[in-house]
Formats: sequence, C-alpha cells, structure tokens
Amino acid sequence: MRSIPSLQRSASAVYVTLTTLVIATAALVVFEQVRGRRLVLEIAGLDGDPHAPGADAVFGAVTVFAILIMFFAATAIAVVAAYLNWLLRARQGADRPAVAPVLVSWFVPGVNLVAPAVLADRLWWASRPPLDRRLHWVALLTAWWLSWLVAFTLVLARLWPGTSQGGTNLTGFGPPELIAVAVASLLCAMTVRQITGIQAAGSRHRRQIKVERHLPPPPAEPVPHPLAGNPPSPSPETPSPEPSGQDRSQEVHPAGQ
Repeated sequence: MRSIPSLQRSASAVYVTLTTLVIATAALVVFEQVRGRRLVLEIAGLDGDPHAPGADAVFGAVTVFAILIMFFAATAIAVVAAYLNWLLRARQGADRPAVAPVLVSWFVPGVNLVAPAVLADRLWWASRPPLDRRLHWVALLTAWWLSWLVAFTLVLARLWPGTSQGGTNLTGFGPPELIAVAVASLLCAMTVRQITGIQAAGSRHRRQIKVERHLPPPPAEPVPHPLAGNPPSPSPETPSPEPSGQDRSQEVHPAGQ
C-alpha cells in the first residue's frame, strides 16, 4: 500500500466533515423548532413592507436562517469532496487508480443508488482483509448505505420547493432528519475507518517482511571439535611382563655361586 499517511489524513478529513455536517443539521433543526414557525408567520405579516414594525427583528432572524442553510450546504459539499478524495486514495493504495468508475458510480443518476456501495465492497476486497471479517463488513456496508439513502431522501423531501408543510415551516427539518443524518454519518465513518485500518495493517506487515529480507543472516555458531577443549586422557599403563621361571631362578641363585 502506497502513501498510508496521506490515506489516514484523508480519512481524518472525512471524520471531521461528517461531524460538522451533523452539527450543521442539528443547528438547523434547533432553529426550525425554536423560531421557524413563528418566523414564517412574521414574514407573512409584513406583507412585503420592509418598514413595517418589527421588520428589523424579522430580517435578523432571516439572516441567521440563511447562514444556517449555507453552512449546511457547504458542509454537505465538503463531505462529498472529502469522501471522494479518500476513496481515490484508497483505490490507489489497492492498485485501482482509475477515476472514471468513481465519478460514474457517484454522479450518474440511478447508478448512484447502488454503485457506490458496490464500489466500496470491491475496494474492501482489494485491500486484502481478513476473511473472518466478511460478515461484519457486509452488515456494516448494508446498514450504511440504507441509512444514507433514507437520510438523503428525507433531506431532499424537506428542501424540495413547495414541501414546507403548507408554508408553516422554513425547511421542515426535525428530529427524524437529524437522527437519519447522524446515523448515516456514523456508519460512513466506520466503513472508512475499517478500510483504512486494513490497508495500514497490510502496509506495516509488508514493510516488516521487507526489512526482515534485507537483514543479514545471523552468524552461525561454531561447531565444537570433538576433541577441542578435552585434554587427552592418560592411556592405561601397560603392565610389565612377569619374569619367567628361569629368570626367577637366576635372581634367587646368582650365577657363579
């Protein structure tokens, strides 16, 4: 795997932008619940007169709402950019550097309802994961993609023109939208973390094997010689032959006596 530190940095960018998206959604929901309906009624009461009593307060609230909407849109775009950047780096690390499949799977209508999940699954396989994690990965991938489709549908339905619940709400964002976005963001971060972790672990393992291959072999221990360090044992003394009977007789009776 090439450039694991850059892959980890791009994964961190995904985590940060997903967290920011949840914060932006929560801020929009809080504003909608606290001020939204009343603001709609106040705007209707102005009848388009910017000098009507209370217009300044209404314009101030409208400005806050516009900032929150722009913040939400900017964080959503940042999430898409950060995720695609991570996805391309992860595919390069898995020896799949082609950019066209990523763009087609995410931006072609109809195809982008299924293809991104398939692309993530193939990337998981290309990262050489442990096979015992397959069921866990399939469950995580399925949960993430379904939650993403639900969150996208809810947000799109609320922001689509003419769907503000009869003109009594600004966006219609509420707890269901916030929960859907939070769950989808959490599961997305978990899929990114798992693939990044698999590639980082594989890179460390291959680097360790490469280092071990380039290490010099350990010096061979000298084999001691069978006689080395062992002093020769003294040979047993050969007993002198006993004198014969004639010799003994000569010893007892010296010659000439």
